[in-house]
Amino acid sequence: MSKEAVDTAAADASRTDASPAPADAGDAGYSKDLKARHVNMIAIGGAIGTGLFLGAGGRLHSAGPALAVAYLVCGIFAFFVVRALGEMVVYRPSSGSFVSYAREFLGEKGAYVAGWMYFLNWSTTGIADITAIALYTHYWSFFTDIPQWVLALIALAVVLVINLISVKYFGEMEFWFAIVKVAALIAFMLIGIFLLVTQHDVGGQTPGLSVITDNGGFLPNGIMPVVIIMQGVVFAYASLELVGVAAGETADPQKIVPRAVNSIMWRVGLFYVGSVVLLALLLPGSVYSADQSPFVTVLSKIGVPAAGDVMNLVVLTAAMSSLNSGLYSTGRILRSMAMAGSAPKFTARMNKSQVPYGGILLTSAVCVLGVGLNFLMPSQAFEIVLNVASLGIISTWVIIMICHLAFVRRAKEGLITRPSFRLPGSPVTEIVTILFLLSVLGLMWKDPEIGRKTLYLIPIIAAALAAGWYGIRRRVDREAAGLTK
Repeated sequence: MSKEAVDTAAADASRTDASPAPADAGDAGYSKDLKARHVNMIAIGGAIGTGLFLGAGGRLHSAGPALAVAYLVCGIFAFFVVRALGEMVVYRPSSGSFVSYAREFLGEKGAYVAGWMYFLNWSTTGIADITAIALYTHYWSFFTDIPQWVLALIALAVVLVINLISVKYFGEMEFWFAIVKVAALIAFMLIGIFLLVTQHDVGGQTPGLSVITDNGGFLPNGIMPVVIIMQGVVFAYASLELVGVAAGETADPQKIVPRAVNSIMWRVGLFYVGSVVLLALLLPGSVYSADQSPFVTVLSKIGVPAAGDVMNLVVLTAAMSSLNSGLYSTGRILRSMAMAGSAPKFTARMNKSQVPYGGILLTSAVCVLGVGLNFLMPSQAFEIVLNVASLGIISTWVIIMICHLAFVRRAKEGLITRPSFRLPGSPVTEIVTILFLLSVLGLMWKDPEIGRKTLYLIPIIAAALAAGWYGIRRRVDREAAGLTK
């Protein structure tokens, strides 16, 4: 670790009046090319993805209208996580984000676990994304004859190249991906409101509350399906924490990040809860299915031409956006870890465009394994990796809340000063959120087919983390000793 890197990071890091915040050497060398509109759209894009566009269909079928409550509850806890992260970002912006905060408040072991679990989340999510892209592309007959693994590889190559060029290109790509998703949702909601107000026939049903009351009510299949789907609903909000990573490459994070974080709550209420309520009022939950976007189901029932083509393009955009975000965030997180000795040295490397290409290439390499999975098991690839990714995102969110608890404790001890932008209700908010996330993890046991098998992986992951720490701990100690000299 060079003295120049540390000095540069120290100069860029935000400091408090009580005590200077320790610099993260992994923050040195980045450009500040992400603008407010990029960060705002990254926040929106993180809140809107395939979990809504595609996953809501199967969840409506099993849980019914109560899905709206599940989205609201999980959305509130997701907001708490991002608000806690946002407070720490305002205290000290860092491209290492929660890994950097874990290092400061929990020690290098905490940063090590946080970083590699986040890498597990995004590398497996990346496999799910390229699988989804290939599946969505097969929707059009022109691509039917192209093997699924070839389409997955092409998608990965395109997004990888864009990520490696510069952070500005990443920001622009996310900006327009988010525009497409938001425009599609707003258009559908306007159509849905029109159908509701005019009482226009939708597949033989007159929209309104009668659609719910005449088809089993608010909980047509009881409370248990609503409880079980919580894991999938939490995963639908994965990537909201991207705001914290992006803050390290903005010129004025103390102003931009609070605005982006505060806007998340109303977006969740409008886009997720609002659209699910509309879907429930237009058609019975039993009509929707996991094989088709619920928006396509509604639009096809009223005879909208090319509804499937349009929505397929939207969900394809959502999957590309997720893959793009995964490569971006893991590149920054791995660089922060590499500078401290807990990730391979090559992941600290940056190109002339100030992009940490080493970490991005490592994540892409894992995604290439996903291309192989698509070749060997094309029908099961998506479901397998999606459940592994859920372990990564839940652990990441839990670590963020534990970091915030330690952060607040330091503030109470007078060692640091909390910014005015704060998570309300601390420490109760953090504790309740952690308990909720752990309960969601426990609910996976209720799903013997996939969820229970996923939980069996926890001891294996824990053993791998322990073995990895044993292998790199001396290097971490050397890097720490070099930093303190």
